[in-house]
Parts: sequence; C-alpha cells; structure tokens
Amino acid sequence: MSRPHPRSFARALGDFAAGTDTPRDFLERCIDEIEARDPEVKAFTAINLEAARDAADASTQRWHEGAPLSPIDGMPIGVKDVIETADMPTGMGSGLFDGYSPGHDSASVHALREAGAIIVAKTVTTEFAATRPGPTRNPHDLARTPGGSSSGSAAAVGSGMLAGALGTQVVGSILRPASYCGCVGFKPSLGGINRGGSHDYMSQSCQGVLAATLEDTWQIAREIVVRAGGDPGMPGLIGPAIMPDARTPATLAFLETTGWDVAVPEARDAMLRVLDDLRAAGVKIVTRHDDALVAALEDVIPEVLPLTRRINAWESRWPLNTYVDRDASKLSQGMIDRLREAEAMTVEGYRADIARREEIRAIHAKVSAVAEACITLSAPDAAPLGIEATGNPVFAVPCSLLGVPALSLPLLRVGQMPLGVQTIGYRDEDAALFALSAAIVDIIAPANQNVA
Repeated sequence: MSRPHPRSFARALGDFAAGTDTPRDFLERCIDEIEARDPEVKAFTAINLEAARDAADASTQRWHEGAPLSPIDGMPIGVKDVIETADMPTGMGSGLFDGYSPGHDSASVHALREAGAIIVAKTVTTEFAATRPGPTRNPHDLARTPGGSSSGSAAAVGSGMLAGALGTQVVGSILRPASYCGCVGFKPSLGGINRGGSHDYMSQSCQGVLAATLEDTWQIAREIVVRAGGDPGMPGLIGPAIMPDARTPATLAFLETTGWDVAVPEARDAMLRVLDDLRAAGVKIVTRHDDALVAALEDVIPEVLPLTRRINAWESRWPLNTYVDRDASKLSQGMIDRLREAEAMTVEGYRADIARREEIRAIHAKVSAVAEACITLSAPDAAPLGIEATGNPVFAVPCSLLGVPALSLPLLRVGQMPLGVQTIGYRDEDAALFALSAAIVDIIAPANQNVA
C-alpha cells in the first residue's frame, strides 16, 4: 500500500465544473481508501455510506447543472464523535453513551449539510475529548499514536480517507494530531465556529477543522460560519468568501516555549532550517533573545499548561459529577481523578486562574507591535510509539489558553513521520494568519502538494 497522503477537494473543483470528475466519483475514491486502510487505522465509530452516496449523487447533479450550493458541495467530511449528528450516534468515547443519539445535528453539521457537504462518518475521540485514547492508529505507522483528542479526524484526513473533518481543541487536540498525521489543523479564534450541539463545554474549547490543504480548511470553516456563526456573543470567523491570497510577513516571532528543551534534535534542526529559509526570503525573525515583548511572553509560557489543566479541571466538575452518579464503572480512572481534583478546588481559586489567563493574553497581544504572527513547532517530535497515550501537547497549549487562531502546517518530517510547523495569530485575525501561513508554505515547501 502506498504512503498515505491527504486528499484535496479544492483541487477537484475545476474538474467538477468541467464534467471530467464528479462528487460521486470523488466519494468512491475515499470509500476505496476507507476499505483499504480503516480496518487497521480504526478512525471511525460509525459510517453511513448509503446516505453519503445519496448526498454525493445529489451534489453531482447540482454540479452538472452549474448550481453547486458552495465550494464544498460534495466534500466528504467526518465529524468528531463529541459533535452531534442526527443520523449517527454520538458516543463521546465513553461507554456511558454507547448508541446515544440526540436525533438532531449540531450547528456546524447542519451548516455543512446546507452547504452541500457529505457527512460520511463519525470519527474516534478520546474519552470526552480528554486523555484516554480510543483504538485509532497513526496511518503513517500503525505502531504509533495519531494524537488526541481529534484522533480519528486526523487519521482519516491524513490518510486520504476523507477530505476534511471537524475536531475540537481545549489543550492541543487539533494541532497535535494534525502534526502527527500529516494534515492541516486549524484551531480558530475563541468562539470562531459555533459549538452548539458539541459536548465540549470548557471556556478554552474551540471547534476547528482538519483538512488536506489550507484552501480546504478555510472553506470548511467559512461555510459553517456564514450559516451558523460563531459561539453566541462572538463575531465568528471573519474573512473573505475564499481563502485570502498569500502575503509574506515582514516579521515573525519565533517562540521556543517550554517545548524546545524537550524537542528531539531532528525536530529542532528542522525548525531552525525553516527559520533560515524564512530569513533568506526577507522575513525578519525576532526571538526572546533580542526582543523584550517576545521575552515577556516566553517568560509566562511555563504557566500555560498547569493553568489550563486547573481551569479545565474546575470546568469539568459538571457534567462529571452527574456521570459518576449514573455509572462510575464506565468512567476511566483519569476522569474520576479529574472530578476529585475539581471537588477539592474552590471558586475563588478558579477566579484567580481565569484572571491570570487574561493577564497572559494581554502580554501576548502586545507582541503584535513587533511581529505579525508567531511561529514554532506543533509538537516536540513525530508521533510517539504506542497508542496508550496521545503525545506531549506542550507546543499546542499556548494558543488554546490565549484564545487565538493557530494552524499546524505539515511541512516537516522526522524520519519517515510527519511533523507540523505551527503559526499563531491574534484574536479574530484568522484570515491574516491564513494569508501569512500560505506564504510560509510557499517559501518552505513550494513543491509540497499536501499544503500548497
């Protein structure tokens, strides 16, 4: 079997318009990949091929008539199994919810259907999108983790079984699996995509997208937001109808984060070569060693992971307390421990934590005076061996706490495994981050067909 690679939908649009390809044929190619790979990768909890084929036929007819509903009309998409769908169960990676069906679509899934996208499958998540892994394996090496918690989504897209998928992130659950599985991962600004009907209630949670290319990624997110908006009270993803053109940044801030010391030498060397290539293209790189604002941000980054974990623990008190009452035997020990931690906390401590979070966000915002975006690794190494854990989130968690947009770009390799470069933008400036990231892709890997 050939090495897995993502499958871009955007690149097929011209063929759909010309009549030399159809959404039904595109879907069948995805199904062939599913049948070949998923018995070992195990990316899905449920698949609805009959409905997918019916939807693909309807999309094919619309393209034949020159009247597609959107640029993602006919795109095969997976939905992380914490996000509700009317036609498939939403099990949340927990035995407590085996077979559970809400009977309706989440806001984002309904919006995707309105745009003509094909909801093919539910993708494996860790337990309640937290730490205990599911059965999914990395499509590039079945002995390795795909990352978590959006494990099935990343594995499905990274292997070409689907063109795109929905994920969620509160720590590193989109960026890290995208990095490990070799696809684009997008965590939007806080509240950028409507989370209605998604079982991720925490204040740093975002719904996001994993896809083959930057163009596919932008289009999925944008088509959701124009139909469902962002979270209530939030402006939602702001930007043009199609992905903005590439724009080379004048200055980027390189963040070492606490991950630099634990990154493997191959990853550090690859990242340093990225920075050299950017400098050669005329991009100024500022670091903690030569800029006080970047140094101030680096100084507080060690607080980010423990602060996030405390906030998440408190915010998990409900619904975990109701789950324990229902049947504690169906919860992992990790979930029970998180509940006990929450029960030992006080609301005063939580208030202090979210106040500190706002202070750290303000420190990051000041970096915009010296850099158009930040850049770093998406993970300290390629996907670790074993599927009992999901890998180290150390590089991905800062953007989650900051509430800002971030992208993982599949530009690097460690050995035979993919590794992402992460770009981090500023709140509600997601479109600008896409434009800068597209230019970075053009500079670093102009022949890279996975992200161009």
